[in-house]
Amino acid sequence: MILSQRLNRRFEEVRSRGEAALIGYIMTGEPQLERTLEYIRAMEAGGIDVLELGVPFTDPVADGPILQAAHARALRQSATVHTALQTVRELRKGSELPVLLMTYYNPVFKLGEESFARRCSEAGVDGVIIPDLPIEEAASWVNQARKYGLARIFFVTPETDTERVKKICEYASGFLYLVSRYGTTGMNETVAPTAIPLIERVRPLLPEDLRLAVGFGFSTRAQIETVVRAKVDGVIVGSALAARIAAGASPEALADYVRELKAGTRL
Repeated sequence: MILSQRLNRRFEEVRSRGEAALIGYIMTGEPQLERTLEYIRAMEAGGIDVLELGVPFTDPVADGPILQAAHARALRQSATVHTALQTVRELRKGSELPVLLMTYYNPVFKLGEESFARRCSEAGVDGVIIPDLPIEEAASWVNQARKYGLARIFFVTPETDTERVKKICEYASGFLYLVSRYGTTGMNETVAPTAIPLIERVRPLLPEDLRLAVGFGFSTRAQIETVVRAKVDGVIVGSALAARIAAGASPEALADYVRELKAGTRL
């Protein structure tokens, strides 16, 4: 099976139920190396449709304080990209949950783009998000990702002009990641005022086979309901999940929180 087909099929399944996909983030090594898989399974039991698995890095420039702290904790446990891939291998023994690696470009560069893509494919990763890789320098990575059947997730921000959105869509597959607000990752109490206008501007530019998912700042059911009404295909929740894990939430408590978020995708 081409791995990205698992991601595409999940989006189709979710849409057939009249829902948007809930995409949930966890950092490799959280809350401890030996418990990451337990928490991923709890998130899956709670209803996440797609997993975004963080690869720890020393300089996570797109991440706010909550996720920066998660990177630091993971690095203190010596978690690496290899740890993340092993986590996916273990998950694949009993789950078809689509998995996206969220990594910065340095680990990709160190392994080599082809080696990184091949190892992701062999482990059962479905796609890769590289927030610090601009499209002007992404052609070789895109070729390797295509070769190994990996979805290529690229970002569009409130500042991205229409012509650049169209160019990004040529490189992207799986879904287009909309950054709903200015700044880094984190939690907001309300939906950013830039979110809905961005969704409305970008959606008509998408090719038919590319979905639209929005992230940055989402932490409540009400926020998710707001953007789902604006016709997104997925909503990404990261910092809110990481904050709960860091605060000591049990797997059961995390699953309950995910259920509440997932309810917001059903309109």
